[in-house]
Amino acid sequence: MAYANTNKFKGLINRRFFQNLLPIPAENELELGSIAPEIQIHDIRNDRQIKLSDYRGIQPVILDFTRIFTEQQYCPFCYPHIQEINERYAEFVDRGVEVLMISSTDAQQSKNVVRDLDLKMPLLSDPSCARFRRYHVGQALGAPLPAQFIVDKDGRIIFKHLFSFFHHNAEIDTLLSSTIS
Repeated sequence: MAYANTNKFKGLINRRFFQNLLPIPAENELELGSIAPEIQIHDIRNDRQIKLSDYRGIQPVILDFTRIFTEQQYCPFCYPHIQEINERYAEFVDRGVEVLMISSTDAQQSKNVVRDLDLKMPLLSDPSCARFRRYHVGQALGAPLPAQFIVDKDGRIIFKHLFSFFHHNAEIDTLLSSTIS
């Protein structure tokens, strides 16, 4: 009897999985117009530390919290979103907007994701899920839920989209039209 490649699930069941197993709904605690909570985190793609406040006064930022379970297991709702935002990344750059994709994968898994998907945008590794919790995105089935926030160049949240079963991720065109350069 042939079995599916179990290597695809390597790294799926770990401490992060159990911390995010129980469902917690996304909350609307962060109000539009409020200052976005600081994020300081490692950018795997460019091998540098990023602070959200470094963009203040310079350019808007999209914080794109996404579900990547392992480097070979993607959320079926998030994978098409990741691909499309990656393909259209130049449109954001042309508008003077940075996209920071945030994943709960560890550094090694994140490096593999950057390579395998040929990511053009920064990929921020948050295996502790602390940034996901700071933004109240919720969690279910072993991983934080996806969400998108647009932070204007003054550091204020001007758009937010939290996961729902009817609308998993914000549409790329909505993100583009909601940005201010």
